[in-house]
Amino acid sequence: MTAVPGDFSDESFLADFAELSAIGATPSGGVHREAATVADGQARDWLRAWFDRHGLATVVDSVGNMYGCAELLPEAPYVLVGSHLDSQPTSGRFDGAYGVLAAAYAAGRLAADPPDGTRLNVAAVNWFNEEGSRFSPSLMGSGVYIGKFDAATILDTAALDGTTVREALTAIGFHGSDTPPRADAFAEIHIEQGRTLVDEGLDIGVVTRNWAAYKYVITVVGEQSHTGATHMRYRRDALVGASQVVLAVRAVAREFNELAEGSVLSSVGQFTVEPNSPVVVPAKVRLAADLRSLDAETLEKAHTRLTAELNEIEAEGEVQVSVESATLRPSKAYPDAGAALAGAVADDLGLRWRELPTMAGHDSVNLCDVVPTVMLFVPSVDGISHNEKEFTTDAQMVAGVQMLTATAGRMLAGALEVAAHA
Repeated sequence: MTAVPGDFSDESFLADFAELSAIGATPSGGVHREAATVADGQARDWLRAWFDRHGLATVVDSVGNMYGCAELLPEAPYVLVGSHLDSQPTSGRFDGAYGVLAAAYAAGRLAADPPDGTRLNVAAVNWFNEEGSRFSPSLMGSGVYIGKFDAATILDTAALDGTTVREALTAIGFHGSDTPPRADAFAEIHIEQGRTLVDEGLDIGVVTRNWAAYKYVITVVGEQSHTGATHMRYRRDALVGASQVVLAVRAVAREFNELAEGSVLSSVGQFTVEPNSPVVVPAKVRLAADLRSLDAETLEKAHTRLTAELNEIEAEGEVQVSVESATLRPSKAYPDAGAALAGAVADDLGLRWRELPTMAGHDSVNLCDVVPTVMLFVPSVDGISHNEKEFTTDAQMVAGVQMLTATAGRMLAGALEVAAHA
């Protein structure tokens, strides 16, 4: 089935989602669409054409955030709804992209039939570089929007290959100059990336808070030498030292989880080895690591424990271990009024729902700092995410679009403000 302009039916949504998922598709059913790559540019072109066909005005700001705006009341601020189109390498087709298209449909439906008492405008948004796989940090576009990051600094940020954000956005035609719409509230819907909803047979998750996270960039420095001509006692192997760091990151989580299962998560997700030759002892390794916990005190204890482990590795004398950055993303609550509003919407729609935290980061974590924010989940089958096998059923996706539309509709009419002061 081919979607028809102006058709905001469930069938049209599913047809559009299949079309969007074909951009940057991998042979195993996922997508490879990192931020500001050719595939991301093609997905953005597709979204801009969708906005045009469905009566939403496209706005692109300096860091590539895209907004499909419906001005219902001149000069009024906006309810923003959205997520991100960029993906991890060889990732799933639902993460982020589902939320962007759901937001486009919600905005289109509400623009075509504004709810009684509408007092705000509505815009669907595609945030730039939520994933952080090509450019670091993650949550980049929404971070600039809220003033957390400086736009000029972000534009000068380079990927591992030396390409800057400015160069990459210019190459795909999305280094914009438009003024972004002023938000009065934000709503995001996303796949859960966990299995709570699936295991409990539920339709919707209403997010109450995010897990705290420490994000590390760690450098291990040794000394370059010949693998065949350097005796073992003279080696200062940075890769061996980095391997010890990896094991230390895992050991910290294991230590805390022995006391309270599931209390701490840890990971090392990226290695850059120099000079990366098969006959050279590595001189330098740069890696990205993280620790996460719902409890702030537990996370600080884990951070302290990891710091001690890194000091011990350096004290052994073979390598130097430096923490270039340790960025804390604190745990914080989403507004109670937003959660209550979303729960009431789910009840009215006959959807089975529950409150739960988000273990992963989302753009809503940034927006929550500046405007009333609602974060919603739909189920992830088997809890799979950042994997080509990621899956959410058609029925679950459609229910989520209905949920987002109804929630944003009440936000347009000021229900969130009324609930906050009740």
